[in-house]
Amino acid sequence: MMPAFFLAHGSPMIALEDTPYTRKLRAVGSQYRPTAIILFSAHWESSMQAVGASETYRTIYDFGGFPEALYGVTYPAHSDAALVQEISALLDRAGVQHRIDQSRGLDHGAWTLLRHLYPDADVPVVAMSVDANLLPAEQYRIGQALAELRARDVMVIGSGVTVHNFGTIRFGAAPGQPDAWAKEFDDWVFDKLTRWETQALFAYESQAPHAQKAVPPNGNEHFVPLFYTMGAAHETPSVKELHRHYEFGNLSYVLWQFGE
Repeated sequence: MMPAFFLAHGSPMIALEDTPYTRKLRAVGSQYRPTAIILFSAHWESSMQAVGASETYRTIYDFGGFPEALYGVTYPAHSDAALVQEISALLDRAGVQHRIDQSRGLDHGAWTLLRHLYPDADVPVVAMSVDANLLPAEQYRIGQALAELRARDVMVIGSGVTVHNFGTIRFGAAPGQPDAWAKEFDDWVFDKLTRWETQALFAYESQAPHAQKAVPPNGNEHFVPLFYTMGAAHETPSVKELHRHYEFGNLSYVLWQFGE
């Protein structure tokens, strides 16, 4: 059974960086060779579930003000037409309305991670949108609909950030000294994950410490990929933390592995 992963993408600069986090991403890619990847990105929001089916994805530079070298990075991954049709059938079976999108490329929530996991862009990718306005239980249910694909070595990835609030970032913060409130929030989330307490997690806005700072109102699109990932791993409800650190005081970089 292929594990599922929640991966932080943080700054687009991780595409070019050699850090303990990017080295861990490469280690995951070396350890696991999936037949394909299904990736839910915080940067593709859609009110109807969208399924990416581009023959060759263009690289989307959905950011500004970064070094020129970053805009020269490409990740020409292919989708998988047969897998797209299977995903469509599974979503139909679960009663999830969806659409096939043959034009959208890969945003930085996808390619900045994938180029470390599989640098040769030789693993098929099916990009998936997220809907931050759905209830967490519904996001979880969409992941559940795809869970059986993991038995055929399809890797499910949710790409987001657990603590993501530009209003609290401190650019001068010393490395290795995270804000206590950010760590407390992530500790709470991870504890509930280890116990697979879905109802508590679905109610994180009211139950988690510092939830309004970690996931500000109308800014939950980076947090919700976690629920899609959890749903895909519901048959093997376990989690391991492979990496965690913080930049700028509270921007979290976690790598959580589900299902093994």
